Amino acid sequence: MTSNRRTGLLLALSTAVISGFAVFLNSYGVRAFGNASVYTTAKNVVAAVVLLTVVGLGSRAGARLTRPEGARQWLTLGLIGVIGGSVPFLLFFEGLARASSGQSAFIHKTLVVWVAALAVPLLGERLSAAHVAAIVLLVVGQVGLVGGVTTALGSGELMILGATLMWAVEVVIAKRLLRGVSSWTVGVARMSVGSVVLLAWAALRGQAGALVSMTGTQWAWVLLTGVILAAYVGTWFSALARAQAVDVTAVLVLGAIVTAVLGATVKGAALGPQLGWLTLLVAGGAVLSWHVWRSRDLVTGATSA
Repeated sequence: MTSNRRTGLLLALSTAVISGFAVFLNSYGVRAFGNASVYTTAKNVVAAVVLLTVVGLGSRAGARLTRPEGARQWLTLGLIGVIGGSVPFLLFFEGLARASSGQSAFIHKTLVVWVAALAVPLLGERLSAAHVAAIVLLVVGQVGLVGGVTTALGSGELMILGATLMWAVEVVIAKRLLRGVSSWTVGVARMSVGSVVLLAWAALRGQAGALVSMTGTQWAWVLLTGVILAAYVGTWFSALARAQAVDVTAVLVLGAIVTAVLGATVKGAALGPQLGWLTLLVAGGAVLSWHVWRSRDLVTGATSA
């Protein structure tokens, strides 16, 4: 199980890198649309198609679906599609259009705090001194990176907070479900059910026409970010199947480093003022990674990813 947990850590690090690219690229992609919900719907549908294609072509490589047992597992998969793959995406991107980028980034990165608060009592996960130290370093580093935070929350910030809380609940529910079904099953259900919900919402709002009349530029952004989202979902649930929810969620914060480097490279943003805060993020990630790598604690097993 130690080896399994280490694999989960490496997968979570991969997810963090993917997340860093996704955050940076989505800031451009959503502008190409001018409509956050249409953009979210389109790229999520692409992600669902990519995951289904990978499963169809890669079953021999371990990308396989497992049949849920009983109505409870079927209903849980559907719930994950709603609270993980659709509603929070709408809230997040609508909120992103209204809130400041710094506040938005910080609120989303508090996911690790909410997951820790839920995973300890509901999943029985162990929160060591190393976990607490790592989380403190990651949160403080993120606060400094976004230039400080405020307790005054507007409608945009509240939407992003709502999305973050829903994703935290999803993590706990998915972790339990991964004891009985493969990570690919959870990922495909999340994006497929979520896409159906998003398409229905677009139709109700009279936005279905915008989905079938996209320009070449919009298609390019949708395909690019949709593939990246599929990669994120695939590695994320594979990591969650192998390691503690607290571990993989904490590592995800390191995606902020990738986003900062991309901003400096592409936009010419100065990294100098951010180096101290980025160092705190690296330190937090190092503390957590060291603890997970050397830990011999057992993690509740899951089916093969």
